[in-house]
Amino acid sequence: MKFKIHRGTQEIGGSCVELWTDTTKIVVDIGMPLIASDGEEFNFKQYENLTTLDLVQKGVLPDINGLYENSTSKVDGILISHYHQDHHGFLSFADNSIPIFTGEATQSILQFSEIFFNRKKSDKQFHNFTKDSSFSIGDFKIKPYWMDHSAFDAYAFLVEANGKQLFYTGDFRGHGRKDKVFKWFLRNTPQNVDYLLMEGTTIGRGKQTFPSEKDLEEDFIEVFKSKQEINFITTSAQNIDLLVTIYRACKRSNKLLVVDVYAAAIMKEMAKYATIPYPSISFPEIKVMYPYFLSKMIADKIGKEFLYQFKSFKITKEEISKKRKEIVFLIRPSMKMDIDHIDNMENGNFIYSMWSGYLEQPKTKAFVDYLKSKGFSFHQIHTSGHANVETLKEIVHAIQPKNLVLIHTFDGDHYKEIFKDVKVTQLRDKEEIKIQ
Repeated sequence: MKFKIHRGTQEIGGSCVELWTDTTKIVVDIGMPLIASDGEEFNFKQYENLTTLDLVQKGVLPDINGLYENSTSKVDGILISHYHQDHHGFLSFADNSIPIFTGEATQSILQFSEIFFNRKKSDKQFHNFTKDSSFSIGDFKIKPYWMDHSAFDAYAFLVEANGKQLFYTGDFRGHGRKDKVFKWFLRNTPQNVDYLLMEGTTIGRGKQTFPSEKDLEEDFIEVFKSKQEINFITTSAQNIDLLVTIYRACKRSNKLLVVDVYAAAIMKEMAKYATIPYPSISFPEIKVMYPYFLSKMIADKIGKEFLYQFKSFKITKEEISKKRKEIVFLIRPSMKMDIDHIDNMENGNFIYSMWSGYLEQPKTKAFVDYLKSKGFSFHQIHTSGHANVETLKEIVHAIQPKNLVLIHTFDGDHYKEIFKDVKVTQLRDKEEIKIQ
């Protein structure tokens, strides 16, 4: 068995690993980068008019024979660890005949996003695995391991072929709402692994500890109590753990949770796979607000049936103004015009619950400044979707791999200082490794 890390040995994001034998080839994740080669935020718009071949030649897409259309032979399968863009963002370029293996909820999110943002249904051939059973692709036997991560449906993979084993962690943590999943994993890790490819997002950030989702729940409640006015929260609608945390804090504080139709649809979709709150008779504390630009886009591009699926749970601008002291409202910068058309939207709490690096983006910074000018007090309540160094050490100690490779990190040069009890193998992107 051979493998090659196409992107990720020296950066966070854009994860992509190719594995092959003499007769079978698979790809694990095919992510879009977060950072461009010049250190700026990656923006695909500058490349969107290029052909697939141009993108490969420029090093934007991974150079993998058989992954794209018009190849003489095809990759035998693509594994997607979870639905974050930096792990699946280039999936649309893969040949439609290649089978894609995901968790069922991940497939739902990917197809939902395709329809929502690109207004078309994916032609990809999806196959779902479960955390309880292994499956095969040619020479490869693959066992998924369910992991705790800020993505709802995240997996690691044990990949075996010709008597050799590689374990790919994907992204994970041990302090989320699925912390018991991580504890189970530590008791049931694979053994005799030849190579452990482990994410190292937080390497280089010191000995950090991260609050748990339960800690965040208490923090939200404290802010809700601190100023009896409306509470705005900016976060990702796909961070299901956090949405559950916010909902629980609202329920305990006797607050109404107001979301837009996009967030409502995501919550409803994920409720098929777990007990997730969403606007419905079962969760009367959740209401739906219809932002102008978002609603117009949905009506024009997707259809009014989709738009009005939550009309029974609609809350108007007038009701938001009247009940503002009872409301927790999930907002984003694109909703500034809507906020301007709601009376008495001043002097509340604004809670930012995303990675702090996004605060440097011009749109986000301008939105924060706008709310501060309206008298909103600014709070940051967030936790990482990734493991801290001590949690990484727990994984390594439990697996005891023959070789440890850190990926999904900007600080690969620090590994040997941290993991002293195992052989640390430092690789570079596109370096071919044969597992002996």
